[in-house]
Amino acid sequence: MTTRRDLCLSLPALAMLAETFGGGAFAQSAPAAAEAKPDPAKIARGTATFAHNTIFRGDQLPIKTSSTGSSQAVIQGVLPTGEGVEMHNTVLLPGMAPHPPHQHMHSEWLFLREGDVEWVVDGKPQPAHAGDVLYAASMQMHGLRNVGTVPAKYFVMAVGPNLKG
Repeated sequence: MTTRRDLCLSLPALAMLAETFGGGAFAQSAPAAAEAKPDPAKIARGTATFAHNTIFRGDQLPIKTSSTGSSQAVIQGVLPTGEGVEMHNTVLLPGMAPHPPHQHMHSEWLFLREGDVEWVVDGKPQPAHAGDVLYAASMQMHGLRNVGTVPAKYFVMAVGPNLKG
């Protein structure tokens, strides 16, 4: 089982991967996808929080429910090293997709904690199971759907310049 400590410990490595694979000339030259504009107030709070070590208490994070499951925003802001970051937990009900396949400028890592999903990359479905880590590259079409009989639980960390606001 992946703990929050495991996820927090992986943050520096993931930021380095984002710089290696999501940064540089390619990411700067890629056309921007139509995306929702980040909330400047959330970014300011997240940026201030990222300046210090902290614990994000799960019981203090708001949960939004929908017909597909629920989502729990952890934080959005800019790291002291300059990367824009957004993190959230999701519970996806059986048979559901959180949204249609899409693409965006930022890179995402999805840590599948429980359940079975179908990860669709450029229209090609691939099975993914609890314990797997899914990566969505910048500007690459991707999506997922819970193909199991129990809720799929996963943690998403997104890193990219478009998350800075």
